[in-house]
Amino acid sequence: MLYQLYETQRAMMAPFSEFASASAKLYSHPLSPFAQAPMAARMSASFGLLHRLAKEYEKPAFAITAAKVGGVDVAVQEQVALAKPFCRLLRFKRFTDNPQALERMKAQPTVLVVAPLSGHHATLLRDTVKCLLHDHKVFITDWTDARMVPLQDGPFHLDDYVAYVQEFIRHIGADVHVISVCQPTVPVLAAVSLMASGGEATPRTMTMMGGPIDARKSPTAVNNLAMNKSHAWFEANVIFRVPSNFAGAGRRVYPGFLQHTGFVAMNPDRHMSSHYDYFADLMRGADDSAEAHRQFYDEYNAVLDMPAEYYLDTIRTVFQDFALVNGTWVVKGQSVRPQDITTTALMTIEGELDDISGAGQTRAAHALCTGIPKSRQVHYDAMGAGHYGIFSGRRWREAVYPQVRDFIAQHNATPAASEPTKAAPRPARKTLVR
Repeated sequence: MLYQLYETQRAMMAPFSEFASASAKLYSHPLSPFAQAPMAARMSASFGLLHRLAKEYEKPAFAITAAKVGGVDVAVQEQVALAKPFCRLLRFKRFTDNPQALERMKAQPTVLVVAPLSGHHATLLRDTVKCLLHDHKVFITDWTDARMVPLQDGPFHLDDYVAYVQEFIRHIGADVHVISVCQPTVPVLAAVSLMASGGEATPRTMTMMGGPIDARKSPTAVNNLAMNKSHAWFEANVIFRVPSNFAGAGRRVYPGFLQHTGFVAMNPDRHMSSHYDYFADLMRGADDSAEAHRQFYDEYNAVLDMPAEYYLDTIRTVFQDFALVNGTWVVKGQSVRPQDITTTALMTIEGELDDISGAGQTRAAHALCTGIPKSRQVHYDAMGAGHYGIFSGRRWREAVYPQVRDFIAQHNATPAASEPTKAAPRPARKTLVR
């Protein structure tokens, strides 16, 4: 019922949003007589802010059309490498007629970025992809909004997520380097573990960024909610059916608007301040600052629904049973054994100010992957970085990305054999100096 009420409210607000947008232009256009009226700038800014608060936010485009490779501009085309009901595997294919750049690209490593299925679209990792394209061939998981998946395509569980990751790795090839951001660190580790246990070739490296490998360590507000409420509470209070105006009508989902409400509730003062600053920027004509605000919230406010089965599985497996770290996770009849991974190098990354995945949660992967030689394990703390700062923005570009790039380059060659691990040192700890 809540979802239907939300959709009704959204439909009712749409005309007001359009009216506010038109009114903002009426009071700001240089040829409009209203723009000469007293307090015209304030009226335009007020209507502009009202439009942003009331509008519906659709999934943004990646809009990555070019990249620099060795100082040479190359064209980038977004291609669908593999399509599944709940996800598309996208490739950002680079093209150039420059012989030097072409040779450079052929020798570069291949990277699979596993984007989170936790409310936002994969486009949240646009900055991640842009940086990686300078030095890598890049694939990314583009998860589908569950409200757009017809009921006949069946349910989607956490086990299916693990199977998707395995299929994407096999499709690309074992020479791939996997980067998982936040939520997917757990299913990615499970996917690679199961491949190793089954005797399959595993990726050359795994880079895990800000994820809840062991959510018991330094629990955040997000962790506490999942830990303190029962599985039955979540099923009764946050799971709803998709309304009839979407392709997935009748599907049980955790709605994106609930997740977005949770995001905002974590830092309400910061969001209120940001919107006030936007209003002030509009008032004084600071177009660059206003546009930066619009770009951020176009992405931040665009959310997707998650399949109910997957969401509830994640709550139970990751945040209540801690099945991965307790060694009790079974995926389709097979035990998840990270200790079976031997040839894949491991890097973990945490942000000093991360308020979603607490300190030590991602680093816990090292204690599980005992089969990986310590010389092929590294941990990096991004000082001054919050959750989003480890994969987007200035700290990602200037501090975190060089570490990821160098780690991948160092381990791009297939290891000749496993090294002894008994007396090896602890994983290296790199620290970014402010």
